[in-house]
Amino acid sequence: MAGPENDADDHDDRDDRNGGGDDRGGNRPQAVSPDVAELIRYMAVNLVDKPDEVRVELVEERQANVYELEVAEVDLGKVIGRGGKTARALRTVVQACAPRSRKRTLVEILE
Repeated sequence: MAGPENDADDHDDRDDRNGGGDDRGGNRPQAVSPDVAELIRYMAVNLVDKPDEVRVELVEERQANVYELEVAEVDLGKVIGRGGKTARALRTVVQACAPRSRKRTLVEILE
């Protein structure tokens, strides 16, 4: 009868290695959600000549989180870029960093 007892002991050891039913063991720590508005503001401030006039506001809609970016009129071209390349790159970075949720994350550049 020594065999079944050893199997039970082995099973207990496996539980201890995997966290023993504790939440501390096998689960990864949750990542802190990034402040997307601050990320947008940081990127925009580094693109423009008038960083004091950069404003980012979050508008929560039913199916989307919309970040409205407002810059000085003279800096609008720098944020949009030739053919919209800079704006597209900014949106790509935001999509990569935005927390995963059922809502879409959008960036609108206000004129």
